[in-house]
Amino acid sequence: MSNPLIILTGPTAAGKTKLSIALAKAINGEIISADSMQVYKHMDIGSAKIRPEEMQGIRHYLVDILEPTADFNIVQFQKYAKQAVAEIYQHGKVPIIVGGTGFYIQSVLYDIDFQESAEDTALRAELEQLAQDKGAEYLHAVLRECDPGAAQEIHANNIKRVIRAIEFYRQTGRRISEHNAAEREKRSAYDSRYFVLSDKREILYENIDRRVDRMIGEGLVDEVRRLMELGCKRDSTAMQGLGYKEILSYLAGEITLEEAVYIIKRDTRHFAKRQLTWFRRERDVIWIEKDKFAYDDEIMLNYMKKVSAEVLA
Repeated sequence: MSNPLIILTGPTAAGKTKLSIALAKAINGEIISADSMQVYKHMDIGSAKIRPEEMQGIRHYLVDILEPTADFNIVQFQKYAKQAVAEIYQHGKVPIIVGGTGFYIQSVLYDIDFQESAEDTALRAELEQLAQDKGAEYLHAVLRECDPGAAQEIHANNIKRVIRAIEFYRQTGRRISEHNAAEREKRSAYDSRYFVLSDKREILYENIDRRVDRMIGEGLVDEVRRLMELGCKRDSTAMQGLGYKEILSYLAGEITLEEAVYIIKRDTRHFAKRQLTWFRRERDVIWIEKDKFAYDDEIMLNYMKKVSAEVLA
């Protein structure tokens, strides 16, 4: 048997945080966050970051490790997460990856080789200029021409990933979507159990709307103002997260706060839908559909412990 690894993922606002703490306490685990925004300091409200008091003494990795002006990508995530897994094993504990970023989880689970090709700064500058001159949609159309699969997976607004995929094609002659698909076919590097927590769509959407209202009430606008004072720019990686870019548009006077809230809710619902589509394509996942467990955390936890027992023996 290889080393054990437990994954608890699912769409945004499904309730992963609370269940992950109960699971970690039950199986002697420590938690690795698979979230592209919670790595950043000072970004607590918009990322729905777990609060110290909610951790209940469970150690969390990859939370609050970078300044918001720093870049962060999947290659870095994989490196930090693998280091965290090794450290957790040294503690004699079980690593639990928790978060909703499916590709991040895959990168660790299958030890994906991203084949970081040498950076071509001239090509990158050319593509960045193209995005600036003709817009994100135009650049996305360029990607669609050379790699339709990647264009389907990468949102047009994620300009850095769009550029990376075009770069990969131009540098290697191969499509990054095909490379990543081949990597995903690899066997897991761990003896894992992959849980996906979900709920009825209408309940998820209600939870998302309530969460966004709560973020605004807790001071999301002031949080974004502070981030700008710390040196964050609109094209900073940290500012691409849902909630942050819309509030930046509001602060720039481009839309009203009401419009910003509407867009955040709408786009977060779309994001949750895409997450569910992703997890349905994954292999060997174990669905925890809350309505089928009568919304009882204890029943869900006992089921997860039972399913994980073989891995943890």
